Amino acid sequence: MSITSIAASAFNQLQKPRVLDVRTHAEVDLEALAGAVHFPLQELHEDSINRYLLSVGHQPEQPIYFLCAGGPRATRAAQQLQDHIESPLVVIEGGLNSLKQQGLKVEQGEGKVISLERQVRIAAGLLVLIGVVLGTWHNPWFYGLSGFVGAGLTFAGVTDTCAMGMALARMPWNNKAPSITKTQ
Repeated sequence: MSITSIAASAFNQLQKPRVLDVRTHAEVDLEALAGAVHFPLQELHEDSINRYLLSVGHQPEQPIYFLCAGGPRATRAAQQLQDHIESPLVVIEGGLNSLKQQGLKVEQGEGKVISLERQVRIAAGLLVLIGVVLGTWHNPWFYGLSGFVGAGLTFAGVTDTCAMGMALARMPWNNKAPSITKTQ
């Protein structure tokens, strides 16, 4: 099945679409699209998706919409499931950020965990600071840590993939007990 995309403005016009939210638990805790089902990308498996679709009586001709914060993770999720699901797969362009700009209301969560993006910034900043401090006062080789983090951030910006973000997403504070869905 091929993967297509839909603009946030066109998505707003749909009646009860089936949406798979592939953001992390921490992100969904902050805010979520009402009625979206939560399957974090790092835990996404075709078996669990197919079980879910079967349990809700999903018909193969009905499209499945993928949502993340900005779009890239939703695209990766659709690509990962492309050969395992018979339904049309549609990525929501611009993700939840675009939907909010279009005026779509989102549910506010409890927000107990810092967003993944902020966690990455905090971790990267601390590693650079540690590298500079240790390089200055202990051994100049520690400047390499700061350089490594800078190279990693550059790579993440160019490729739109972040190894530190993926590692942090697997940390215990970002993962709750495995609840498969956030239902309507």
